[in-house]
Amino acid sequence: MRMTGKTAIVTGGGAGIGEATVQLFAEEGGQVLVADVDEQAGETSAASVRASRGRAIFVKTDVSKEEDVRRMRDACVREFGKIDVLVNSAATFVLKGVDASVEEWRRSLDVNVIGTCLCVRYAAEEMKKLGRGAIVNLSSISAFIAQPNFTTYSATKAAIVQMTRNMALDLAPHGIRVNCVCPATILTSASHRHMERVGQSLAEFVAEQGPLHLLRRVGQPREVAYPILFLASDEASFITGTHLMVDGGYTAV
Repeated sequence: MRMTGKTAIVTGGGAGIGEATVQLFAEEGGQVLVADVDEQAGETSAASVRASRGRAIFVKTDVSKEEDVRRMRDACVREFGKIDVLVNSAATFVLKGVDASVEEWRRSLDVNVIGTCLCVRYAAEEMKKLGRGAIVNLSSISAFIAQPNFTTYSATKAAIVQMTRNMALDLAPHGIRVNCVCPATILTSASHRHMERVGQSLAEFVAEQGPLHLLRRVGQPREVAYPILFLASDEASFITGTHLMVDGGYTAV
C-alpha cells in the first residue's frame, strides 16, 4: 500500500495513463484529486474510485489557465488537507511539422509546457509546507527520437525532460523530488483518435507500431502507471532529476 496516507493530484486523470494512475493510486491506499478538462471523463474516473470505497474528487481543470490550476490546488487542500504527490499527465497532441501554425504552437506549448510548470508551481507551494513531496511529469520517447510530423509534440516533451532536471534542482532543498517517465506507444483514447484521423484500424495500428518495440507490442496505460507509482512512492526516496524510459525497448537500438 505505497500511497497510504498520501494525497495526490493527477492531471489528465480522466483517460489513458492519467486514469490508470488514478485507479492504481487509489488501490494503493491514496486519496486522489482527478483534474481533467473533460468533465464527463474526469467525474467518471473519480466516481470509479469512490465506487470501490476509495477517496477521490474531480475538479474540471484546463492546466493552461492559471486560475484553473490555482482552483485545483485549493480544492485539494480544502478536501484532503495537503498535497503529497503531483502527476502531470495532462497533454494535448498537436502533431505537426514545420507547417504548424502559430495557434497550434501556442496550444501545444500552453498545455504541455506552461501547464506543467503552473501545476508544479502551485502544488510545490503546499509541498514546501510539509518539507517533502514527489512530482512525476509525463514526457515521451518523442523527446529522444525523430518522428515524422511530430515537431510540435516532440519539442514540448523534450522541454519536459529538461524542466524536470531544473525543477529537481530548485525543489531539492525543500525535500521535493521531481522525475519524469517517457512512454513509447501506449494504447489510449488518444491512440484511438489518431487511428480515426488517419483511417487506420486497431489491428493495423498494432501491426505497425508493435514491431518498433523490442517487446514486439504496444503498451497499456497501467504499464506506465506502475512506474509512476514507484517514482511517487517512498521507495524512490533517493531518485530525483531523472527520466525513466517506459518504452518496451523502443529506444534501446
